[in-house]
Amino acid sequence: MDVADNLTHIRQTIEQACKNSHRNPDEITIIGVTKYVTIERTEEAINAGIKNLGENRMEGLLEKHDYIQDRASWHFIGTLQSRKVKDVIGKVDAIHSLDRLSLAKEINKRAARPIDCFIQVNVSGEESKHGLSPEDTLSFIKQLERFKNVRIVGLMTMAPHTDDEDRLRAIFRRLVSLRETIKAEHLAYAPCDNLSMGMSNDYRIAVEEGATHIRIGSDLVGS
Repeated sequence: MDVADNLTHIRQTIEQACKNSHRNPDEITIIGVTKYVTIERTEEAINAGIKNLGENRMEGLLEKHDYIQDRASWHFIGTLQSRKVKDVIGKVDAIHSLDRLSLAKEINKRAARPIDCFIQVNVSGEESKHGLSPEDTLSFIKQLERFKNVRIVGLMTMAPHTDDEDRLRAIFRRLVSLRETIKAEHLAYAPCDNLSMGMSNDYRIAVEEGATHIRIGSDLVGS
């Protein structure tokens, strides 16, 4: 399986999804999720044209970052323990899993500059998933104003692994609606322009519904 061929197919799918929804493909950031693959496979993704990499474990991030350095922008997409913030904070460009005040406090304390953060929202309500409920998200964001090194650039959600397209669209639309509610507050520290939603099994639908960042692992680099 050739990563470059996979990326070509993914971009074609994005282009068609954007055509269906009257969007510009340039609005979509592909994050190559490399948590299950080797450094060599990750290198293949970079050589194919991937500029953003996502890791969900600190150990995987540190190992690959030591080798690849700043040849990619790094996104931490998994649950981040507050005690591990100090180990990743200087290496990531964005954190996609902010859902606790204790985590925001630690990011603010450890960061030398404002860090782009996505609020993780558990739109589906599944107990197995982390994140805030949609109802609690705005009040949570309003509590973050005092953290000068935390910049809320968007919302993130993980949809269920299902073939039920109507259910997926409903979840993605709920996140879009919540994003619009937050943007209407005009909070300087929380522009909330972005939506991190959609993975290998559902990114076409996510793009059609408004995703700006899609997290692609198996369809890009395999597993």
